[in-house]
Amino acid sequence: MKTGVLFIHGFTGGPYEVAPFVRYLEERTDWVFSVPTLPGHGTELNLKKLTAEDWMMEAELALRKLEKEVDQLYIVGFSMGGLIALYLALRYKVSKLVLLSAAAKYISGRQLLEDVKGIVGQVITGQPYDETFVHLYEYKLTHTPLRAAIEFLRIVRMVEPYYSQITVPAVIVQGKKDGIVPYTTAQFLYEKMGATDKKLITSETGKHHICYSQDCEDWFGQVFNFLQLGER
Repeated sequence: MKTGVLFIHGFTGGPYEVAPFVRYLEERTDWVFSVPTLPGHGTELNLKKLTAEDWMMEAELALRKLEKEVDQLYIVGFSMGGLIALYLALRYKVSKLVLLSAAAKYISGRQLLEDVKGIVGQVITGQPYDETFVHLYEYKLTHTPLRAAIEFLRIVRMVEPYYSQITVPAVIVQGKKDGIVPYTTAQFLYEKMGATDKKLITSETGKHHICYSQDCEDWFGQVFNFLQLGER
């Protein structure tokens, strides 16, 4: 039984958002991995003329290519990628879903700014901080057109009516300190999904970029165990 895993990154993000978890699984399995970059995303954003359909189709094409190589398929979706993962699970035979900081309701721009302010405060007071993410936040805030944000919200609205129809076994991972997608969003998604085999994992220290949380190794292991139960 050959297993494939499709990773889908978030809005204005790229494969770097899920890279630590990809490496964790690569070191422990012989699974086949696909980590596409959605159109206009990556380290340089160019989102002006792109739509929700462009992003969803790119993920769908990656899934179609991967499913030709494997016998069973898992999807890991981060933030907006979690919504696209849910959409694909409605249309294709997916064995398991992993939803990381899934933006099932909305992304709070105000809270994003608060996160940035917090990082700036750390810099001023001399506390340790991740300089890479400071620059990423700054870049995103200045290179994300309003139209692209509206397209993201279209994905939220397109997928939400179908939560109850998603019966694929799923695990949801959410950080308690996520300032962009509130923790209550994960609870909402857990309750609405139609799957009977589902699990909600909480990261006490996790912020939005959950794959970089201080306790990531703990929940990496829990999710890995969940996925291994599907191995035959």
